[in-house]
This record gives sequence, structure tokens and C-alpha cells, in this order.
Amino acid sequence: MIIRAAAGQAEFRSEKMGKVTLAAGQHLYAGLNCFLPGQEHKAHVHADQDKLYLVLSGTGEAEVGESKETVSAGDLILAAAGVSHGLKNTSSE
Repeated sequence: MIIRAAAGQAEFRSEKMGKVTLAAGQHLYAGLNCFLPGQEHKAHVHADQDKLYLVLSGTGEAEVGESKETVSAGDLILAAAGVSHGLKNTSSE
């Protein structure tokens, strides 16, 4: 499967982070989490799934376990199964 212009499918919502499913299967989920300034995906845990996040644009803060780091476009964030993780858009875009 090839998903062209995936970033162009982003959906932003004023009331909360937008989510778009690009592909889903028994062993894989690929989606877009779309953050307006100040929006966040609060820290949470997936007991049986690794999570991978790629920052497409803007800057923000990623929390993985006890670590909090500033992230920007091109950064890749990995949270292993069972590890708490969250994201926040700290930018103005």
C-alpha cells in the first residue's frame, strides 16, 4: 500500500487534537495526530504496542517515560510497549 501526500490529510480541530487513520490492520496502525498550538496528547501507556511518532512540522515537547525533550520537524519519537508517552505542541504553528 502506498499513501500519497499523507500530511495533506491532516485534520485540525479547535476543541482537541485531531486524529486521522491512514491505514489499519491486525499488526499495524498508521495515523496522523494533528495539534494546534497548545494542544496535547496527555501521557498514556499501551501495554502491548510500541508507538512511533514522526514530527512533520512545528515544535513541541515529547514525554517518554521520565524524559521530556523538545522536538521539531524531522524528529522521530519511540515509546516501547508499557512506557508512558505524551506529546504537546508548544509552538505557534
